[in-house]
Amino acid sequence: MSFLSINNVSFKYKNIPVIKNFSLDVEEGSFTTLLGSSGCGKTTLLRLISGFLEPDEGTISINGKVMNGVLPNKRKVGMVFQDYALFPHLTVEQNLGYGLKLSKEPKYSKEQIKKLVLESAESLGIQELLGRYPAELSGGQQQRVALGRALVLKPNLLLMDEPLSSLDTKLRIKVREELKEIQKNLGITTIYVTHDQEEALSLSNKIAVINQGTLVQYGTPMEVYFKPTDKFVAELVGQSNFVTIRNKNIEETFLVRPEWINLTKNSIIISKYKGIITAKEFFGSNTRFKVQIEKTDNVPAQIITVNQTTVSAESMNIGDKVGISASYKFKMN
Repeated sequence: MSFLSINNVSFKYKNIPVIKNFSLDVEEGSFTTLLGSSGCGKTTLLRLISGFLEPDEGTISINGKVMNGVLPNKRKVGMVFQDYALFPHLTVEQNLGYGLKLSKEPKYSKEQIKKLVLESAESLGIQELLGRYPAELSGGQQQRVALGRALVLKPNLLLMDEPLSSLDTKLRIKVREELKEIQKNLGITTIYVTHDQEEALSLSNKIAVINQGTLVQYGTPMEVYFKPTDKFVAELVGQSNFVTIRNKNIEETFLVRPEWINLTKNSIIISKYKGIITAKEFFGSNTRFKVQIEKTDNVPAQIITVNQTTVSAESMNIGDKVGISASYKFKMN
């Protein structure tokens, strides 16, 4: 049974459709990412789930109960915002306990609040930060406090709106790994919004790809990456080559990602496809090439992007003729 069920939901803003006939079923305890480019409706959908917006059509159910018309504070939903929204004049302990202090159903005593805050802080490893203020914390520590403030209320559903976007690359990777471990340990159903395909692929059990307010693919990271429903999805979740091949007067297009391609110099004579390197970029562990495929009876001339390990690419340079082979390709519809 689905824990979160979105059924035929539509929403307009100033008479402009933002979410269009959207349906999605999310399993309990899973980590589901809403992935799409800026302005596609991801955050709007999150606000519909949380109750800050109401759908024009359709229903949203949490744990089997229809939430239409239910106020946000009655939905048992935790929210982590993009900018964390921590109160700068409150300590970490006061930030964590803020929602508990305002709660009326149930109403918590000071002792209960202190106990719940300490439990939340310990589960996130921030108990030593309770006396500090947000300005005294690193980006990763602020992210944990924001997460703890949502979790201390023991929500049934956790919503996260691009919470790592303000962190630098190294810290973002570290916090991402911690977030995945925390979610796994707590087993809380999580909906995560991002436009970063690497975040989506590494964090999620399932990815819902959204384009202009419409769900275009819902599947595991492996399914979305290796078997995208269309070119939009293919390009959103990674670099893509769309290679055209003609067989018996039938033209077919295949997705061949740069890392699925192998270049060889020594075996060029026996390679089925040949080409010439036109560009080379060094990225540390990997080197990226642009290769002009040699025209044949069934393959038109076209330029592809190829990623090779730097070790294997060391002897290859612009102007070299190479053999081209693919370890995997996916036929596009």
